[in-house]
Amino acid sequence: MSFFSSDKLILGYDLGNEFCQISYALSDTGEVETLSQVAGGQSYNIPAALCKRFGVNQWFYGKDALRYAEEGQGVLVKNLLGQALDGEPVVLEGESFDPVALLALFFKRSLGLLTQVASSERIGALMITCEMVDSRVLEVLNRVIAAVHLKTDKVAFQSHTESYYNYMLRQPAELWANRSMLFDYRSSSIRVYHMESNPRTTPVVTFIDEQLHPFYEWEPLPEEEGARERQIGEMDGAFQRVAENAMVSQVDSVYLIGDGFRQEWMRESLRYLCKGRRVFQGNNLFSKGACYGMQERLNVSKAGKEHVFLGRDKLKANIGMQVLRQGEESYCALLDAGVNWYEADCTMDFYIRNGNEITLLVMPLTGKNGKETKIILDDFPGSIARLRMHFYLEAENRLAIQIQDLGFGEFRASSRHVWQERIEL
Repeated sequence: MSFFSSDKLILGYDLGNEFCQISYALSDTGEVETLSQVAGGQSYNIPAALCKRFGVNQWFYGKDALRYAEEGQGVLVKNLLGQALDGEPVVLEGESFDPVALLALFFKRSLGLLTQVASSERIGALMITCEMVDSRVLEVLNRVIAAVHLKTDKVAFQSHTESYYNYMLRQPAELWANRSMLFDYRSSSIRVYHMESNPRTTPVVTFIDEQLHPFYEWEPLPEEEGARERQIGEMDGAFQRVAENAMVSQVDSVYLIGDGFRQEWMRESLRYLCKGRRVFQGNNLFSKGACYGMQERLNVSKAGKEHVFLGRDKLKANIGMQVLRQGEESYCALLDAGVNWYEADCTMDFYIRNGNEITLLVMPLTGKNGKETKIILDDFPGSIARLRMHFYLEAENRLAIQIQDLGFGEFRASSRHVWQERIEL
């Protein structure tokens, strides 16, 4: 059962250096739509740019930013995400600006498109997706969220890879029961995602491999017919070679996204892809996948319960320990495989007696054998104590543990001793 309010919006926000997209749903089970800059159209890409009007503190975003800059009325700021990640001040007309503040300004202005469907006050949950998510990206995005003062604490982040997984999770099973592939053509490269599930595991473990192939710089095709045909032939042949090298057997579906695929240059390569496979072309898969991802968090689907995604950002092992409960030994789960490593966090209190060792059980879902890892509490003060243990991941494969001595009630005061341990998973 879901407890998410039906009058709230669920957003999926695809944030990139060149553009962003916003998809939304009116409930945690509702259809996902994508905002268009042209009402009723499919103009989904919002240019990720700001323009500061000369001499005044007036800012424009998106297409207006490009237009005002082209007309010579202001100074253009692009690559907003990249500059925020770099952290260097942006100097405009001799004035220094915080790049994270500029990214937050763009983010807030772009949410104004929601007036097509509802007020931004109705945002109930938000998933932001980027090409990749690491500690620096998380730091910047959390600062952006804090700056825009959303009236919800249901905010999460995921990579494009996980957005692809969540998108497919909501598609008919026959499109991904064996394998699915995604080709993303933007700028001067094609990124290939290969999604595969292992039905022999419970839950079904799903992996996505990525490959990056240099390709033609995306630009409009030549107008002169001869040059146009030569360019089409070269690109068509090059893409077919990319597809043949990436393709494996039993691929159920292929998705083509990115502005580079919008021009009609795929001929033989498209025929090759369509042989025994269903092929879809679009441009808003990641933002919709982000929205689906938040819906999954709020109300897990049947497919979501039956599958676990072990992507690059995921904890790939169950972590727990054997404990005594009412005199009987039982397993205590601490961290579950399948959660994003940067969200894996657990704090629990335990009693320890007759020793200074704690044994963790690490059980990978990747087919590897499980292992026991012992933590020795050097200089442990006493034979019995209550311990507060905090478990979290510092990186994809590095578990950090902080253990604090809380003493034992009236029998022994806390020594205030804190042990720190790190384990490579």
